[in-house]
Amino acid sequence: QVQLIESGGGLVQAGGSLRLSCAPSGRTFSHDAVGWFRQAPGKEREFVSAITWNGGDTYYSDSVKGRFTISRDNVKNTVYLQMNSLKPEDTAVYFCASRYAPYTAIAFDSFWFSYWGQGTQVTVSS
Repeated sequence: QVQLIESGGGLVQAGGSLRLSCAPSGRTFSHDAVGWFRQAPGKEREFVSAITWNGGDTYYSDSVKGRFTISRDNVKNTVYLQMNSLKPEDTAVYFCASRYAPYTAIAFDSFWFSYWGQGTQVTVSS
């Protein structure tokens, strides 16, 4: 069964940093677009960031632009989300998602992605 596995979540103080990792189990995703989404308690899942299959294009929501950086290492079959200057409002469960997409046009809607991880908790204390 294909799944994505996230790691790197935890508890951090405001202003701190975390790096999330996402890797697939059961397949490679070197030709997948990969996205990060998050869901806070009582809120809908929201788009955070995405990267095209070759890393040539990256996208961010306005709320994280300038603070988060998405990257990928296709040799290690891993996508990263470096999160700096964390704020309490970044507290959420973070999910990675992927879809086979060896082209540059991707969507930021959760319904567009095919594979999902179970999520990793990020908690930012004030």
